[in-house]
Amino acid sequence: MVDCTYLELIELSDPFDISRALEGASKERLSPEVSKFEIHSEFSPAGDQEYAIGELVSQLENLQERCVLLGVTGSGKTFAMAHIIERLNIPTLIISHNKTLARQLHQEMAGLFPNNGVEYFVSHYDYYQPEAYMPKRDLYIDKELSINEKIEQERFATVASLVSRPDCIIVSSVSCIYGLNAPETFLKHHCRTFVGQTIEPMDLVRELIALQYRRTNSDLMRGDVRLRGENLDVWMPSRDDPMRIRFGFEGVEHIQICDPVSWEVHEELEEAWIHPKAFFMTSPERFEEALEAIETELDGRVATLKSENKEIEAHRLEQRTRYDMEMLNEIGYCTSVENYSMHFDGRTTGERPHCLLDFFAASAKQFHGDPTKYLVIMDESHVTLPQVGGMYAGDRSRKLNLIEHGFRLPSAADNRPLKIREFQSLIP
Repeated sequence: MVDCTYLELIELSDPFDISRALEGASKERLSPEVSKFEIHSEFSPAGDQEYAIGELVSQLENLQERCVLLGVTGSGKTFAMAHIIERLNIPTLIISHNKTLARQLHQEMAGLFPNNGVEYFVSHYDYYQPEAYMPKRDLYIDKELSINEKIEQERFATVASLVSRPDCIIVSSVSCIYGLNAPETFLKHHCRTFVGQTIEPMDLVRELIALQYRRTNSDLMRGDVRLRGENLDVWMPSRDDPMRIRFGFEGVEHIQICDPVSWEVHEELEEAWIHPKAFFMTSPERFEEALEAIETELDGRVATLKSENKEIEAHRLEQRTRYDMEMLNEIGYCTSVENYSMHFDGRTTGERPHCLLDFFAASAKQFHGDPTKYLVIMDESHVTLPQVGGMYAGDRSRKLNLIEHGFRLPSAADNRPLKIREFQSLIP
């Protein structure tokens, strides 16, 4: 096995010339027969490919931290990459610098590894206008966004695969360096049910509502739960098909994966682990502590602004933040709740947020016994690596304007992507 490392893929034509399935799957998915990476292709490495694959695998197994694969366009670098993954047999993150290339890589990897967990993880926004303030024009721009439900499903499937199976290949954009909940928190907040469980249907519904599922009596959508007679239907955001839990006099009698239209049974399960509807979950205790921390920070920041004779900014900040706190108290969330993520995560000022790489470490530890047993491949690294490095600076510049003029608390700056050194520290 190798330590966590990364492999760069560069085309010579470039300018630089250089255990139980959380998503409800059966236990069979985690058996040794399907957990090993296995390429299905009518082609074999040819020419210099075999030499390059052998050399890179040898270097990685000997703990070489940085390796570079050079090749002209069409020379089969992706095919070589697949064979490296197969031989190392560890979870792999492939980072590309845009969604289009990431989707192409995902399709190629899914075709080469049909029996393994090949997932796609990019930004789920079709349109995103971040919150901003332009001091010279005294212009505040509110956040606007449009979420792509299909990509949102794929993001959930990515996390569900990482915590449930050892054979994952995740193709991602720089979205992988943006904040997610901690793996431990995601795993802690789940609902487990099994055939023979003695539980009332309404008790299970309450558990699912606590995981932010929406109860409905009409058509079932992703993220919904519906109780009709002895049938409880739930549709996890990570799945293409809903789950039906059938109750009898003794409790749970059947757990079935069904067609979303005809409700024909596709699969019978012995147990199911149902993950939260949202990525970000917190305990009631942590929630109360976060509200107290927000109020403490607000009082201190308002006092600071007033001492600097910034009465307008102080009034604006207090009004906006107290409205958010009231919404959090009443309904459990507010617009732009991510700006308070430092408090809800229990992080200190400056501490890095959790991200997809933390799920890789958790997966490697769970299935391979060592949190460093995973591979990071950076496609077109001469473009992708500077992009990773530039995300933090751009985000911080925008946030500082909002903080300085009383639109956000200073802790909003800690809702951010990773710094380049933080990213590199996660792939030593």
